[in-house]
Order: sequence, then structure tokens, then C-alpha cells
Amino acid sequence: MTRLAQTRWPALLAFCAGLAGASLAQAGSPAAAQRCDRQCLYGVLDGYLAALKAHAPGQVRWAARAKSTENNVALRVGDGLWRTITGLGDYEMRFADPVTGQVAIFGVVEETTTPAPYALRLKVARGQVSEAELLVVRPQDAGIPFVTAVMARRPVFEALLPMAQRTPRPQMLAAANGYFETLQLNDGSLKAEFTEDCNRRENGMQSTNLTEPGLDPVWKLGCADQFRLGAYRYDDRLRDRRFLVVDEERGIVLAGGFIDHEGVLGDFRLTNGTPRTSIFRRPHSFVLLEAFKIQGGKIQGVEAVFHTVPYNMPSPWLH
Repeated sequence: MTRLAQTRWPALLAFCAGLAGASLAQAGSPAAAQRCDRQCLYGVLDGYLAALKAHAPGQVRWAARAKSTENNVALRVGDGLWRTITGLGDYEMRFADPVTGQVAIFGVVEETTTPAPYALRLKVARGQVSEAELLVVRPQDAGIPFVTAVMARRPVFEALLPMAQRTPRPQMLAAANGYFETLQLNDGSLKAEFTEDCNRRENGMQSTNLTEPGLDPVWKLGCADQFRLGAYRYDDRLRDRRFLVVDEERGIVLAGGFIDHEGVLGDFRLTNGTPRTSIFRRPHSFVLLEAFKIQGGKIQGVEAVFHTVPYNMPSPWLH
């Protein structure tokens, strides 16, 4: 329970209830009438991407105190990828949350001739961008090769859900947090429900249900079965969780946070008795943006980008 307390779970439930109540209260207000809907948010995103590709931050309607980060570091507007981008790949997966005025995209960016997976979140107020959060997993920095050919579109993420298969907003948030609860100190228990066909992709690479010969058997399993084995026992903390975008029509939640590895755990056993050795034998942290597709209250797909940062690095969005 001490680990659970660290996640501020009661505060999250209170937040969910408050958010649902606020949404109903705002439904008939002038502010709700002026809300940027899905197409409006996509239009802002398209304009932002066009400006990014053109190295022209001045083409974006920035709010007076706009905040911009890249790989968990606050940058002045127009710095970082704005200066080095040479192209955007064909792959994209986008979703929007008119309730909070936020829109997000997962895609591929090119710098010179090197492609890299990225995730971008924008917050829009009165047609202006007030927040821009970007993660770019450059292969040279990540030490992991990236092949654009594996970035096929994922129809499960793109589909609009029938009303009967949609999940209430508070339950969507609870499912996403349950995933993090399951991953933290993964002991084989599940704190979220998964569909049988759940697949996960991380930094452009599928990490579940793989069929190539010679692979570790863990990678041949689905989302739930990997967790039931306790394969991620070395993930000590899922810290500073933020639940940012909730697209109720498409059943997608975007979350941000950190995975901390203390580096203390050495040899351990999976729940079936198989011996393992932790891959993290030194203090280490990932910063992440992770999208969850939720259908009927169950997680059906996961899309994540994450990047190594200094151990226990704080979030510029929280501090």
C-alpha cells in the first residue's frame, strides 16, 4: 500500500469525479459554446506541424506565457527541433480532447536523414497554443536503431468507438493509471483489464506478440501475460503521472510520467519460476508519453515513446 499511496490514487479519483462534474456544469455555458472541438484542435495541430516543418515558429499563435519542452527540458519557443527538422514521416496517430482543449500526435520526424519516433502534445486556449510538450527519441541518443518500415498505422487506434463500447471518462483515467500500477514493481498482479488482442509498441518497435524465432519467450506474449509473469519487476517507480488527453470518442488516454530504476535488483524469478537478471544495474530513469486505447473498460493497445533522462529528473510541468 505504500507504493499505491505514492501514486495519489485517492486524489486521482477525486480529480476524475470533479472533472466529470465540471464538464456537465460547463455544457450550457458560453465558454462551452466557444470550446475548440475536434476539428478545431486538429486544425491547430496541422498549423503547428506546418510551421515546425518550415522552421517558422512565428506562424503559430502562441499564448502570452506559452511553455514549450523537448525531452523533458524547457526550451525557448523556436529552439530544438524547430531548428533541425528536415521532414515529417507518413505515419501519424492523432487524437483530441475538446473538454481540456488538448490534442496529441505520435509520428516520425526526420533530422537531416535520420528518422526518429516522436510524440507531441499541445494545449489550446482561445485558439492559441499555451503548452507544447515534445518527446523525440533520436536513435543516436537512445542507442536503439529505428526502422521506419515497422511504423505501420494502427487501425485500432484510429477507429471511432460505437457508443456501446465507449468508457466513461473517469474509468478511462482509472484504466490508464491501473496500467502504471501494474507496471510499477510488477509482481504478476493486474491492476487493469486487457483485451486478448492487446498489443504494445514502444519507440516504434512492437514489444508484444512477436513471432520471430529465437526471441525471449516473454516477447511472444500479449500485454496481460507479460505482466502476469512479472517481467518488469525492475521498474521501481512510475512517478509524476499526468493524465493529459482523454479522447472519449476514440477511447484514447495520453499519459505522461517517469519510470525510475533504482538499479539495486539483480537476479529475480518470474512468477513461473524462470530465473531472470535485471537489465538495469545502475540508477536510471525514462521520461515517457504513453497512449492507451480503451474499449469497454479494457486496454486494447498501447503506444509509447520514452527517453533516458538523468536519474530522478523532475518534470518541468510539475515543478
